Amino acid sequence: MDDNHTKSERDRRGIQSVEVGGQLLRALAHAGRALPLKDLAREAGMAPAKAHPYLVSFGKIGLVEQHEASGHYGLGPLALQLGLIALQQADPVRIATPLIAELAQRIGHTVAVAVWGSRGPTIVRIEESPAAVHVNMRHGTVESLPGTASGRLFAAYLPPETVRAALEEERAREKALGLRAQPGMPPPKPLPRWEDFEPTLAEVRAHGLSRSEGAVIQGVSAMSAPVFDHAGQMVMAVTAIGPSGVFDTRWDGELARALRECARAVSQRLGAR
Repeated sequence: MDDNHTKSERDRRGIQSVEVGGQLLRALAHAGRALPLKDLAREAGMAPAKAHPYLVSFGKIGLVEQHEASGHYGLGPLALQLGLIALQQADPVRIATPLIAELAQRIGHTVAVAVWGSRGPTIVRIEESPAAVHVNMRHGTVESLPGTASGRLFAAYLPPETVRAALEEERAREKALGLRAQPGMPPPKPLPRWEDFEPTLAEVRAHGLSRSEGAVIQGVSAMSAPVFDHAGQMVMAVTAIGPSGVFDTRWDGELARALRECARAVSQRLGAR
């Protein structure tokens, strides 16, 4: 066995008892409430007699506390402090960056991340498609609320008053600029009224995804999945973009599943339940 392999094995070696005890903490986090010993042990996959010493030790350092009235075990003050610090340090874009790189390789399409900016959904990160043919996008692009997959996604999950105000601003910009066709783009359509826009948003919420098929650029489709934070607020859209001829826009297709998995993974790292 060479030295590098020995070092690799040593770096991976942990303390088994810590890993076993961690199952109890994970079970409490998943439950979201205090549990009696027998239920907590069952959720962690161990016998109550084995779980109890771990809970005593965790209680001494504040990771777990036992409620006096019920005897149930819940997460303690140290667990709360660690969680709050982790949330303060969480940067959605930084967390998403390596995951969208993997996603682009997996699905073979360009993947973009958009956040809500002062003028609406704004692209802040792009991972180019590994395919020979891909769709060029630019950082800082502000996307239309009703006309893009990312825009519809934010419109579906942000507070209605925020969305309506943004839609009116976009309508005002449209009026000032006029409806002019751009090269390679379909003839622009007037922005929908709020009451006409709401059924589209209901469809987005029903599927947990948004899609656009050739609406912005002819022959280009997109699908977008939401990322939520610990408070349940949407903070980011993960959007795949590609040529319509090879782009799977089915709500239950492989692309949809991959997008959901990626967005869910980012959400979980931001503390979403």
